[in-house]
Parts: sequence; C-alpha cells; structure tokens
Amino acid sequence: MTERKGDQTMKADLADCRTTDQARAAARDWLTRRVPGAWRTAAESGGRSAVRRIRTPDEYRAWYPEFARSGLVVPRWPLDYGGLGWPGELARAAEAELRPYHLPRLNPLGLNLTAPALFAHGTHEQRLRFLPALVSNEEVWCQLFSEPGAGSDLASLATSAVRDGEVWRITGQKVWTTWAHLADFGVLLARTDPDVPKREGITYFLLDMHQPGVDVRPLRHLGGEAEFNEVFLDGAEVPDAQRVGEAGAGWTVARATLSGERQMVSGAGSGGVDRIGGTGAGRLIRLAEDRSAQGLPHGWDDTATRHALVRLWCEEQIRSWTNARVRAGVAAGFPPGPESSIGKLHGSELNQRLQETAARMLGLGATAWTGDPAGYAEEMPPEVGAMLRSRANTIEGGTSEVNKNILAERVLGLPKEADPWEGRPWREVPRG
Repeated sequence: MTERKGDQTMKADLADCRTTDQARAAARDWLTRRVPGAWRTAAESGGRSAVRRIRTPDEYRAWYPEFARSGLVVPRWPLDYGGLGWPGELARAAEAELRPYHLPRLNPLGLNLTAPALFAHGTHEQRLRFLPALVSNEEVWCQLFSEPGAGSDLASLATSAVRDGEVWRITGQKVWTTWAHLADFGVLLARTDPDVPKREGITYFLLDMHQPGVDVRPLRHLGGEAEFNEVFLDGAEVPDAQRVGEAGAGWTVARATLSGERQMVSGAGSGGVDRIGGTGAGRLIRLAEDRSAQGLPHGWDDTATRHALVRLWCEEQIRSWTNARVRAGVAAGFPPGPESSIGKLHGSELNQRLQETAARMLGLGATAWTGDPAGYAEEMPPEVGAMLRSRANTIEGGTSEVNKNILAERVLGLPKEADPWEGRPWREVPRG
C-alpha cells in the first residue's frame, strides 16, 4: 500500500486524537477531504440507497486504499498493523461520524477470521507481513477449514501437512470455501500428527492460494451464484514461517477464527460484514407500505402482514442488542467467545424468517417472472434470491446444531455430549 506524504500527516493527526470530540472532528475532516463529494452528497440527501445508485462496487474498491491509509478501517489496531491505536471510545465516536456515508469494510474474511488468530497467536513479524495488506484489501483472504468428511465435526479433518525442511507440504480437499476464487491467501487447518487425539494433531497455517498444487473449483448454489468453492490441495507448500502457533496447537488457534466467524455472520449490529444477506425488517416495512400504496395484497394495511413485520422488527432489535454486548466485550479486551454463538444462532434463523416473509409478500410474483430462462438468476426478484440464499444461513459459520451444543456446554455449563472415541488417536476414529 503506497502512502503519500499528505496521507501520513493526516494519519498522524488522527492517531494524536485523545478525546472523543477530537476523534469526531478528525473523522469529519477526513470525510470532507478524502471521500468523493458526490458520494457525500448522496449519503446526506438519500442515505445508503442513494450512495449505491451513484457508486459502483468497482469504484468503491478502487477508492478503498484511501480509506485504509487513514487507519479508520481498524482504528483500534496498532499503527504498525494499519490502525490508529485508539481506545474503544474514540473508535466508536469516529464510527458514528462515518456510518451515514456507507463505507463498508472490504476483505471481511481477513478482518474477522484471519486477524483474530494473528492477534491472539501470531508473531509480530506475521502481523507486520499480513495485516496492513489485509486492511487495504490488497491481499484477500478465505478460510480453508471444512472438508467433505469434516463439516460439523471439524476436528476430524483429514487434510495433511508434512514437514520438509523449512516448508510444509499440504495434501487434501476443502469444501464450501467462500470466495476462494478471489482469495490471495487462506487460513488453513491441516493434520500434522495422526497418532494423537483429533484436536491435538492439527496445525494452523497461512496458505498462498496462487501456487501450483492449489486447484479452486466453483460450487453454484440455488440462487445461481458461485460464491462457494471446493479447493483441492496437491503438495501445496507453506513456509514454516507461516505457521500460526505451535505445531499441533491449531485447534486452539482456530477457536479465535471460529468465534470471529460466528460474530461476523450474526447479522445486524455484529460489527462485521452482513454475510447472511437479504432484506431487513425495516426494508420489509417499506416494501409493505409501497404495496399498500399500489393497491397490492400483503401490504401495510393488511393486519396479518403488519403484525408479522412488527414481530420481526422487534427480533432484529434484540439481535442487535445481543451483538452489542459481544462487541462491548471485544472493546474491553476480551476475544469473542462462545457467547457469539447466541447471535449467530438467532441471526441465521431470523434471517430465514425475514426472507421467507419477503418472498410471501410478493405472492405469485415470487413464483414466476418474465425474462431469459438461461439468465434466471439475473431476472429473479431480489427477494426470491435472498430467500433461496438464506437456506445456507443455518449451515455456514457453524450449523445451528453445533452452535446449540456450544451454548449448552460453554455458556450454560451443561455436561458435554458423550463421545465414545474421546482420547483415541485420530487414525483409529471412524470417519465419513
């Protein structure tokens, strides 16, 4: 990431802020100087929807390094790693100034999955090498955890890593890897010792995706998109310098990533990208009002529809407050723990109810539409696409069943589910 002299001066001014008033003023000054005027005008006059109408995703990606150079993408991170070294109250004050201008953080898997593991278990050299380029979106990340025979029981994974001098050679298969086709690096779990219990023989690596031995193949889902992939690894190499934590301690490192993932997919107010996607209750209410204005059924003047939407809106508020409690713990210096499963579990199931409600409101328009059959995904009403996409919400980021177990055991303190193979070497445990 190339920095200009003016960028360095402005970042230094931001880093020197000591009060919330100074942080707010500095953020406003940066907005005025660095965010294109047309984007600011659209945000101030019409909100996020107006910004989306005049700003393409490609334009935002091209401008994004400007955001990263400011340190405002991750203001609580140390300066050396791309942040400003601010305490939580300054970061929240600045974020309140930025929020109306719709400046989403790119590289969400890097920010929410890779970074927590590096902060908790990585070396200073690893953080210096990877975090700044992650913040600027110059190096995009994916997560190489799930396998065809190791999804809900992730610790049973079979991908192997064999040490050869100063490198590790990786062989195996990963699946359901979000955005692997776009990624430069992936966080990878691989088995380095098959002769110990399954959680003790796993090591955590940072894998370069652009090398021989890495084959990425798309998996197209119901909505016609291909955001998931399967990844085949055939002798791909990872330098030992890109091993995070001790060999065999990867399960402990992975828990930082998994907690970050659950928080990221918890939905509104989670502090990460809203990967669960689709339509929120507020937008559904506006859709209902529009339908009533046009004399269409299932609008705001329909009592059953109105009651259903208000219930969903109330649930969204509860979800937002729950996620705020998790964020407050992170701001106080605690890593996102099993409590993040609460937001993930509720958020994924709530999003499915939201998207099903949106599709039902369309009536027959949700079952048939005009357009080229070959391009059905492009012609499909967005409410239908979001409803189809939402079916994955209770699977991705840890299934609802797994998250219920986490809550039962690690939050409520209930006895662990019996495992007849507990303590046995991985190679003796049945798989598949």
